Amino acid sequence: KIFMNTLKYLQSNEFLLDVDLWRLFANLAELNKISLSFLKTFSETVKEHVSKSDSPMDFSSILRKFFQGDLCQTHQIYCLNYTSAVFYLENLRQREDFGIYLKVFHLQQWCEQNEQCKRLHLPELLVAPLHRLTRYPLLLNNIWKRSTDETEKGFIWSLKEKVEKSIRDLEGKVKWLDNFQKFRQLQEVIIWPQVWDRDKRFFVPECLKQSLRENSSENILSSANRLLLHEGRLTLAESTRLLDIYLFLFDDFLLITKIKRNKKKYGGSDTSLIPVCPSLTPELQSFIREGGYCTVLDQPIPLDRLLLKNVDPVHVTVFSLRNAFLIQHENRYRQCIAVFLLQAQTETAKKTWMSQIETAISNYTTQHKTKKSTAFRFPAESSEI
Repeated sequence: KIFMNTLKYLQSNEFLLDVDLWRLFANLAELNKISLSFLKTFSETVKEHVSKSDSPMDFSSILRKFFQGDLCQTHQIYCLNYTSAVFYLENLRQREDFGIYLKVFHLQQWCEQNEQCKRLHLPELLVAPLHRLTRYPLLLNNIWKRSTDETEKGFIWSLKEKVEKSIRDLEGKVKWLDNFQKFRQLQEVIIWPQVWDRDKRFFVPECLKQSLRENSSENILSSANRLLLHEGRLTLAESTRLLDIYLFLFDDFLLITKIKRNKKKYGGSDTSLIPVCPSLTPELQSFIREGGYCTVLDQPIPLDRLLLKNVDPVHVTVFSLRNAFLIQHENRYRQCIAVFLLQAQTETAKKTWMSQIETAISNYTTQHKTKKSTAFRFPAESSEI
């Protein structure tokens, strides 16, 4: 609240006017108001019981008012905005004027000494309401334990279960939003070259290129249901050189990309200006900030068309390969159409990659078989026939 009010003051004096308070703090003012109201009402009830030992503590009416009211819903609104708020803050921190605001604010003695701030920075404070929400079931459980009235116990227990379900539902929504942000970032960073740029064997006259460009492959990453299971930097062994690559293992295919360090993105825009999603790996975040991007090396390899093979130690010695394994891409007719000889930085990294790919293939195969059997399952016969 101190950060938010300071920013409001700056904006009232025509500084940082383009900073969106809602994107950064969401419904924090409303959340503070309802949380404080709950705390005061709860505290007053306890104090009244202490001063009048013969009066029973009536928690039911308080809990009903807030937990069946807007308390959890207000937290949910804030929590659903949290991922994009961190994303937005990370983008703002790259700006010189906003960086000065944060730096000066942290250096002010009145703030550093303010016990409410506890010497925490803005990212650490933004997550606090999420932690508060997860503590409500603990509070309800403690009240339930100490309650002596069976009717009240039943009501409090049902409230606790309702709040826990609300948190579980929220976790699913937050994960979905986090995944959405991540894939939107990947769409910006992963470049899909046209087929005639990727392989010189394919000749397409200029007059026909525009119609082929319309069938863009970039939308393959737009599915909100796809999951990124594992990613990382490896080396691809070619006939005359070693190529730095970045692998993306999704839950349905493997994507091999070449690492490009040019400042200019394929298409002309500057990748160093793209805000970096905090849920990406630190390696990829650093790579993006340096202006790097990833160009797709070959078509995606569906997991049911992928064969994984270990490279024997004897070949390691003969061909000077280290921590190597082989990926083979087969078409629907089980013909090999591509082979990639990959090297990891360490033996542990190699084992991790092979384990992740094997698990992904197994899970994909199991799910595919289940869907297929369900689709072709005959309806059960009626007992009357």
